[in-house]
Amino acid sequence: MTHHGEHAPGRVSDDKMITAPQDLNVRRELIRASRPLAAALGVAVIVSTGAAFGAAFDVSDTTWEGCSELYGIAVSELGEGRVKAVAVLDWSEVGPSDGVLVLHPLQSMDPEETTAFMKAGGRLAIVDDYGRGDETLRRFHIERTSLPTRPVAALRNNPQLAIAEPVLDNEKGQLAGPHPVVAQVQQFVTNHATGLRHPNLSPVLEVRAIGEPAAIVAVAGQVGKGRLFALSDPSGLMNQMLRYPGNRAFAQGLCRYLVDSDGVERMNGRLFIVSNRFSEEGSFGGQTTLRKDFEGQLRSIADAIAEARQNGMPGWMHLIFAVLATLGVGAWVARAAGRPYKSPTPRYARKTPLVAQGGVAGRFALLAAPTSPPSLVLLELKSALAEALAHKLGTPVDQGNDALLAAAARAGGLDEQRRSALKEVLTVMQKAEASVVAGRPAHVPRAALRRASTVVREVLRAAGIAPEIHAKNPAGGPSPAPTTSQAQRPPAEESAT
Repeated sequence: MTHHGEHAPGRVSDDKMITAPQDLNVRRELIRASRPLAAALGVAVIVSTGAAFGAAFDVSDTTWEGCSELYGIAVSELGEGRVKAVAVLDWSEVGPSDGVLVLHPLQSMDPEETTAFMKAGGRLAIVDDYGRGDETLRRFHIERTSLPTRPVAALRNNPQLAIAEPVLDNEKGQLAGPHPVVAQVQQFVTNHATGLRHPNLSPVLEVRAIGEPAAIVAVAGQVGKGRLFALSDPSGLMNQMLRYPGNRAFAQGLCRYLVDSDGVERMNGRLFIVSNRFSEEGSFGGQTTLRKDFEGQLRSIADAIAEARQNGMPGWMHLIFAVLATLGVGAWVARAAGRPYKSPTPRYARKTPLVAQGGVAGRFALLAAPTSPPSLVLLELKSALAEALAHKLGTPVDQGNDALLAAAARAGGLDEQRRSALKEVLTVMQKAEASVVAGRPAHVPRAALRRASTVVREVLRAAGIAPEIHAKNPAGGPSPAPTTSQAQRPPAEESAT
């Protein structure tokens, strides 16, 4: 523990030294749902623009969950001119002798400005349980924990209303006085609080438990020349809770601690109070850079996205989306209604596509379609070869490579050159068939199709079963030579005589 000697005799120094880590990674916690209070208008229709709203922990809210009493205590202790309740925290106006009290923040605070403020001598108090104050505390290795389920003392025996007590500091084995914030506090009534954990900070308030370790609800530490104070129960400072003497004494001690004294010299600083959702601008000491401005804009965007994910988009954004959707639908309707189009032919009057007609013409159309894989042409040639050989031999011919080679040899005219060419083409056909069966039609070059067509025709001509063809080969090859029967047929003039 680091003592500073600024407190009255019988009290101990408040804080242990902590340093700001470089890791600025943050973790999102569940944001406590705000409880807006709409003023009743006494009519059936509520005009949203005329309804008055109050927010929990707002210093201008005089209801039971507001913090107007806390603001009154600060003014009573420090004077009205020294208490600034602001919605925009301008760091350029905050000095090292000032204090900043943050109640239930709903967005992350600027890490560089808060650290620079405390290192220069400023005092920062984060009073939060389920907001995003833990993002600032985590930079100083302060983590949230849960309170014990069986506290020693609780209001109306409700564990959620556990009673915290000041912690007597222990230095060199001797008990010393409590922290100056709780010097006049005997009991602090919590309200659905959380706990805090840090191995080296000075505990200020704790909740003792039966059969469980005690939980710390307030800690204090030194950052440079300044101080960091953390309380994990903002509900304990609401108007309703300040009726308890210990809670009121705590609020008085916290206001004095943040700005009123530092050692033997009175600081006479100002107390800036911010709560819930507020914004930050400027730079501590008046020095700012383009990088810090850019990071601030990115942080604002990240906070807006996080809020939208947890609480939904604001009403005005829903209205904008509704207007854009209406305009988009109107534009589409106008464009569709004003677009001329040709009436389609009724289905019963349309011609049947050639592909759907079946037969030889339909089969040819299917094979010639641009979407049909070329592998089907190879399979068609193989099937035609097997059928032609079977018709020639009078027996069925299996479409295996060896069976087709043997059938072509029996049909006659299959020399070694044609046999080798047919075997090579049959191998290509077999690979194409395997790819089609597997559902992955392989790419077949046009040259392979032309060669397969030529080889099949030559084998059929050699066997004496090739059809008469006078035109050029459809596959692009040369016109086939006339068959033997065609060569022996007399010319047309002679048969006419």
